[in-house]
Parts: sequence; structure tokens; C-alpha cells
Amino acid sequence: MEYSLGFGKRQVKVDLSDAKSINVLKPNKVTVSMTGEEEVKRALLEPIASPRLKDLVKEGEKIVLITSDITRPMPSKIVLPYVLQELYLAQVRDEDIKIVFALGSHRKHTEEEKKYLVGEEIYTRIECLDIDSNDCVKIGTTSAGTPVNIFRPVVEADKRICLGNIEYHYFAGYSGGAKAIMPGVSNNEAIQVNHRMMVQEEAKAGALEHNPVREDIEEVAQLISLDFIVNVVLDEGKNIIKAVAGHYLTAHRAGCRFLDKLYKVEIPEPADIVVVSPGGYPKDINLYQAQKALDNAQHAVKKDGIIILVASCKEGLGNKTFERWMVTSSSPEEMISNIQKNFQLGGHKAAAIAMVLQKAQVFLVSELEETFVKNIFLESFYDVEEALQEALSQQGHEAKIIIMPYGGSTLPTIK
Repeated sequence: MEYSLGFGKRQVKVDLSDAKSINVLKPNKVTVSMTGEEEVKRALLEPIASPRLKDLVKEGEKIVLITSDITRPMPSKIVLPYVLQELYLAQVRDEDIKIVFALGSHRKHTEEEKKYLVGEEIYTRIECLDIDSNDCVKIGTTSAGTPVNIFRPVVEADKRICLGNIEYHYFAGYSGGAKAIMPGVSNNEAIQVNHRMMVQEEAKAGALEHNPVREDIEEVAQLISLDFIVNVVLDEGKNIIKAVAGHYLTAHRAGCRFLDKLYKVEIPEPADIVVVSPGGYPKDINLYQAQKALDNAQHAVKKDGIIILVASCKEGLGNKTFERWMVTSSSPEEMISNIQKNFQLGGHKAAAIAMVLQKAQVFLVSELEETFVKNIFLESFYDVEEALQEALSQQGHEAKIIIMPYGGSTLPTIK
């Protein structure tokens, strides 16, 4: 009855031999015929609602490949070589290609991190850029009022190819697809307007239809062409088990359907205690990222229950605005009230955590300093066993427990 949970780049153990009722939420079993590089190659040979990439691009065109930043588990170094092969078949030269990292509102990379993401061989041949929010071009405004301010090299390219992984997103429904453009290569002003719609009821994990955030994201992609996507779904070991390529909407939706088969997990009822890990590095690199697993866990916990979030948070909170909201607010309720009055990017994550705190206590097992954690309305622990014993003392030793080893990916749904 011992379970392993990802914590940074290592595993921590939790012993549940004394627990009375345990439900471990793992991905559903899905049959796949190909994985890894072979699956990527298959997807590129069989694009959805699109010609092959080699037939979309032309010699001499300027090509931008947009891919995920260091906070995402997207295995760019595995996918990029096969995308480049397609471009080379069309006689596209390295000097006409740029790789742009979709930072959104995240920090910039070191050169070593860029090299790690794409692989040394590609890094030495092709220009790799972080977006610069001060060098964006406004190309329009969506019907929701979002200014479409896009990183200049992306705007100036002849073709835009977006790479990413598909997982649940707590208010955009799913990652992947056009999300590489908005928020990926958009500036903070644009992201802020789009993300303020997160407070609407329809903006939630696993929702595409009538989701105002997702609809706005995809309207952005109508104002600046998104010519081709390559998206992957990863298993709990971060291995590629599904790839989709082609049209930014049709291929993305096919990937989302596969994700649902894999990661939407039914539970009979909410639990008293939910022990959740984002899945380890990089999903728990900071609280800004680990919050996604916390948001998924709230769907599995009863009212007034306890969520034990097991997340290293080695880099702290991960966003200055998020940190300011967390440390200066007088209560979780104030954060929710403030986000409704004055949406701020970064503050939105604080408000999301505050909404979870209205439902359940949150015990944080992390590398953060204890006093600091208490100041942000969470209970601090350095040991998951200690956190569990405290949760059992409060909820009773007959408490129902749910374990979510891959909380960044798994979405609980009530039967």
C-alpha cells in the first residue's frame, strides 16, 4: 500500500497501509499501435484536414516554428526533427526557419534551457528565440475585445507551424492548438484581456463548446493564420502515445477526444482527502504551474475536505504578480473579489487557488519556507506522510482517500 508521487526530479513515497478506503486515479487503459517518434512520423504522414506539411510550404518562405517553453512537458527535441524533415523536403533552408518559444507570461530561458528544449544539434543550426512582449504587432481585435498583439517575427513569417502537447487546462478547456498563439506568442496586454474571462462558469477544464476563453483563443487564429499544428498526448511517463497533425481546429479536436479517453477518470463520489502530485518536474517547478493539479484535484474532494498538494515549487511561486496577490491579500475572499473588479495576469492564478480554498483546506508539501506558505493561506509540510497523518486526524481514520499521482493531467468526473 505504498505509492510513489513525482516531486521535482525524484519520487516520494506515501504509505497508506492503515487507510480504510483508497481510490487511485490513474489514466484509463487505451490501446495504441505506435508511440514516440514512430507516432510523430505517422501523424505527419497522415495530417488531419490538411495537406502534408511539405506540400504547404515553399522554398524561400520564412517559416516560424512555435513550441512550448521550459514549464511544459512538450518533448520538442523529439518532434522537431521530423517537422524539419518535412520542411527540408520542400527545400526550405535552415536560415529561413526560426524556432520561437511560446512563453506567454512566463520568464525567459537561459541559452542552456533553449539548447535542452530543442537538442544541441538543432540549436546550433537554427535561430531559437524567446518572445519579447515589447516587440509585438497589433493586427486586430477579437469580438470579445482582446487586442491581437503578436510577437513580430511570428507576424512577419510566411508560415506559422505550432507545436504543443494536449492536456486539460483549468479555464481554456485544453492546452494545444491555437493556444500556442494566444497566449503563447502574445503580449501581456492581450493575454490579460483574454484570461479575465476565466471567472465565467463555462471557462473550465475539459470544456470547449461555449467556453469563452477557448472561443477567443481560436478567434485570434482567424486573424493571423495558423497554418499547421503538431500536437502530442503524453502518458504518465511523459512518453508520446498519440500525435495529431494538420488543421489547427480539426486536428486539435481529434487530440482532445483521445485525451478524454485516456485522462477523464470517473469517481463514484468525492473523497474526504485527496493526495495530488502534478507529476513531478517540470509541472511542479513552481506554484504557478502546480496550481493546475490543485484545480483538477478540487473536482475529487468533498466540501470541507483536505487536498494534499505534493509539489516541489523549487523556483518559488513563479510569477511576480501572482506572488504579490498571494502575499498581500488579507484573505482568499479578497483575491476572488479583486479579480472580478480588476483582472490582472498572475492574479488570476491567485484567485483560482482562492476558489479552491473556499471548498477545501490545502496542505502543501513543498520546498518552500514554512512561514511563507502560511502567509499564502496554505498549510506547510515537508513530508507527505506527516501531511497525511494530520489530514487523517482532522477527517477521521475512516476517511475516504483519493490519490492522484498525475494530477496535472487527470480530470476526475463524478459518475
